[in-house]
Amino acid sequence: MDELMVTAGEALRLLVSFDPALWEIIGVSFRVSLTAILVSLPPSLLLALLLARVSFPGRWLAISVVNTLMAVPTVVVGLVLFMLLSRSGPLGELRLLFTQRAMIVGQILLAMPILTAMLHSTFQSLDQRAWETARLLGASWSQALWMLIREARFGVIAALLAAFGRIIAEVGSAVMIGGNIEHFTRTITTAIALETLKGEFAQGLALGLVLLLLALLLNVLLGVMRGRGQQTVSV
Repeated sequence: MDELMVTAGEALRLLVSFDPALWEIIGVSFRVSLTAILVSLPPSLLLALLLARVSFPGRWLAISVVNTLMAVPTVVVGLVLFMLLSRSGPLGELRLLFTQRAMIVGQILLAMPILTAMLHSTFQSLDQRAWETARLLGASWSQALWMLIREARFGVIAALLAAFGRIIAEVGSAVMIGGNIEHFTRTITTAIALETLKGEFAQGLALGLVLLLLALLLNVLLGVMRGRGQQTVSV
């Protein structure tokens, strides 16, 4: 028990003293995940709108595929990308393996199914007449899309928060295609795994606290978004 308290105290000290090594890892994680989520949003919006508003053969199958991809283990995504990006792979000449760009690609592949599925549900719940009215009034396709996004803004924010929470906490893909390289591709989750194996629990616990605080913040924001969305509907 005493050892646990000492470890917890050391973890808090690392956080509040802004330990450079610790905050460098946190910075890499947030930089990679924020980039991935911002790149994922535009194509996910377009795909979700297509699935929600356009009827075409095989639409139900496309929706099923998107929903299935949400459950793909992160290590499987990492394995596929590793085979593609390794020297013997078809994309080996790009030399992306064990770089932050490869990690961003992996997180994009993890974020897009979540964003698409949640945005599809959000767009589908909107009144169909909103889109049709905007188009009849002369709004361009992009203007009508922007209007739908504004109408569904709480759902869009909820999807972004959920996808961000998923990708920043993943470890399988980050280890396989990032390599857990110090000062370069070491993220919160890969650092926790490494420090635990080394028996250095203080830094791992400090990084775990960061993830817990992030999860709490995201859940609070989601609750606020749901509350505002319900108030808007009731009005």
